[in-house]
Amino acid sequence: MRTKRTRLLAVAAGLVAATLAGAPGAAAGDTAPRSAAQLAQVQDAVADAAVDGTAWYVDETSGRVVVTADSTVSKAETARIKKAAGADAGAVRIDRAQGVFRPLLSAGDAIYGGQYRCSLGFNVVSGSTYYFLTAGHCGKSVSTWYTDQAHNTLIGPTLGASFPGNDYALVRYDNTGLSHPGGYSAADAYVGESVKRTGSTTGTHSGTVTALDVTVRYQGGGTVRGMIQTTVCAEPGDSGGPLYDGTKALGITSGGSGNCRTGGTTFYQPVPEALSAYRVSVY
Repeated sequence: MRTKRTRLLAVAAGLVAATLAGAPGAAAGDTAPRSAAQLAQVQDAVADAAVDGTAWYVDETSGRVVVTADSTVSKAETARIKKAAGADAGAVRIDRAQGVFRPLLSAGDAIYGGQYRCSLGFNVVSGSTYYFLTAGHCGKSVSTWYTDQAHNTLIGPTLGASFPGNDYALVRYDNTGLSHPGGYSAADAYVGESVKRTGSTTGTHSGTVTALDVTVRYQGGGTVRGMIQTTVCAEPGDSGGPLYDGTKALGITSGGSGNCRTGGTTFYQPVPEALSAYRVSVY
């Protein structure tokens, strides 16, 4: 936590994103316009299909609900999604991603608790008390964090964690001997934005925001909503780390699939929502 790399401390959870359009059951030539209300109903139908390993959002340009299915999703399950949409099955586009969508809680840089290692996202403050944000699925599993695997140097306790639904947690700095530099301001991501994420497993990598307000149903890990989807690669252990654009704090790494040899798809919890939930500020 004495260097920029340590203060950013790891990030993203990699995925190999080979996208293939034209899934089973696609209604060829269906270009009928749908209202926002109809598309919302289609999203509800996709959720009701309850297929693990899928992520979905409304693409306003095409007027479709885009569903990305990971490598574990079978043809029968993609057919189930289409069937759930009923007469509006043509409004569903199914793409494919290699790898498995999952929350990544195994290795990261600089924060350790129990048997886990995650990543510090962004330092935040309320009054004169300092904290940091990390992933909710990390905070749910760990009550006290340390800077080292041997648990010799205390950081502090997890004060709150939200997962599934959201994926953010708040940790307080109880060790006054640790520095916690800032330099960021919170911002909302936008589609097409060039972004970076930093992690001890894979270093710093860049990519592009491809979708907002994405719902992800992780394999065995619950459903999270309102996520940022990107092409940034990452690998297990980067959970909780920061997604940023220059000095703009955008997201907290939640999960995804893939690796940094062949590429990936990653999902991030937006920072502004976490700040509002805990009434803290990035500095």
